[in-house]
Amino acid sequence: MRPASRTALTTLGAVGAVGVSAAIWGIGIERYLFTARRHELAVLPEGSASLTVLHLSDAHMAPWQHRKQRWIADLADAVQPDVVINTGDNLGHDDGIRGIRAAFEPLRGVPGFFVHGSNDKVAPSGRNPLKYFTGPSDHPVRGRRLDTDALDAYLSDLGQTALDNTAASIRVAGLRIDALGVDDAHRQWDDLEAATTALEALPSDDSSRLRLGVTHAPYQRVLNAFTDAGADLLLAGHTHGGQVRIPFARKALVANCDIPLDQARGRSEWTHAGRTVPLNVSAGLGHSIYAPIRFGCRPEASVLVLRARRADDSPERRSAG
Repeated sequence: MRPASRTALTTLGAVGAVGVSAAIWGIGIERYLFTARRHELAVLPEGSASLTVLHLSDAHMAPWQHRKQRWIADLADAVQPDVVINTGDNLGHDDGIRGIRAAFEPLRGVPGFFVHGSNDKVAPSGRNPLKYFTGPSDHPVRGRRLDTDALDAYLSDLGQTALDNTAASIRVAGLRIDALGVDDAHRQWDDLEAATTALEALPSDDSSRLRLGVTHAPYQRVLNAFTDAGADLLLAGHTHGGQVRIPFARKALVANCDIPLDQARGRSEWTHAGRTVPLNVSAGLGHSIYAPIRFGCRPEASVLVLRARRADDSPERRSAG
């Protein structure tokens, strides 16, 4: 065999070994390495007591995913949240509600809000992953309907308030929390006018308050509208943080929406019309059952410790943590 041929075969073998090792890591190990990412945000009115928000997203739950169910269930004791924000895509299987009940039951009685992703309504389907590099994915015209009513009834029974294309208020530790939310913007199910109109119709009083903007998919039109509506904090999911990333790279390879790739995961700042507010995009807890891999992007829940603003807080300092 010629030296050049031997070199080519050696190189090909090395590349193949790296690829196999990456696949083993992503499919067999990293997708089970659940982590809680903690951020501190100065967004509460001056003098307010701190609040702990547990931000959950993209569980894509199947009934056999017991490790994920146990890890989420353990968060209730580990985090002891004051508020739960759920940014959708809870279901990943026709019988996913069974796993959701096992995972979320310890959070019963903790108030919060939820919005839908499309996989809370329509069952997932197989996709060509290379298409994500060409822009946000399309979606089938038809799909098996999931039991959204059962999901909503369960989340409401836990103490969470639905926010699809509307607004609502809750009180936590003496603080009024107003929130507006939209249905899945990736499917163009969002109705921003309805959400902002509902926000304006909330009862007015002199209470100290926090205003949240909650969406499954962080499309720029939604984030801009929430910022214009006076949201103090924006919360989203959908992107999976890219799901497969170059390790230690700042930008995701894909986001499956029009958010800048360096904001597809974690805490950042969103600015529109001269106003800047913190944004948290959860990389999510799961994956489609048709794409069971995580690489350079561990599944996560976000723990957001909200504290009172100080007079000297800049936007950068307000999001420090």
